[in-house]
Amino acid sequence: MFSFLKRDPARKLKKRHSMLLEQAMRAQRNGDIRTYSKLTAEAEELFVHIKKLSASDSQ
Repeated sequence: MFSFLKRDPARKLKKRHSMLLEQAMRAQRNGDIRTYSKLTAEAEELFVHIKKLSASDSQ
């Protein structure tokens, strides 16, 4: 009945994903490829987790 009051668990993860990608972009622009690679890999793992959450919510 009050499902519109429930918080979306993926919303916080999407915000973190966006933040990680932005940090990775800045690291790449500064020439820090090692940090760029680490942040990009972490963002990809988070994206997979977000997709799993959204798939389970739609079922």
